[in-house]
Amino acid sequence: MSHTTSARTLSAAALALALGSALTLASGAAQAAADDKEKCYGVALAGKNDCAAGPGTSCAGTSKVDYQANAWKLVPKGSCEKMPSQTSPTGFGQLEAYQPKKS
Repeated sequence: MSHTTSARTLSAAALALALGSALTLASGAAQAAADDKEKCYGVALAGKNDCAAGPGTSCAGTSKVDYQANAWKLVPKGSCEKMPSQTSPTGFGQLEAYQPKKS
């Protein structure tokens, strides 16, 4: 192998390593931000939920009604059970999907 080929291989390896490191750091930052959030059920307005809302919804923005009991929104950790919810048995957001209270 020539010196030029060896240098190119080394440069490609260094670039791959740098890119991998950057992606790992970005992923870590995203995880840290996610660690400061919690899923809060029953607080999203219609069409404003985050992903994986439960049966009858497929992903973000698919909730059909305000305060849907199986639709969640990411909120700052510790704030969910203080947020008002018109369908929750307690009147506040829940950390898990629930059966809506009867009107």
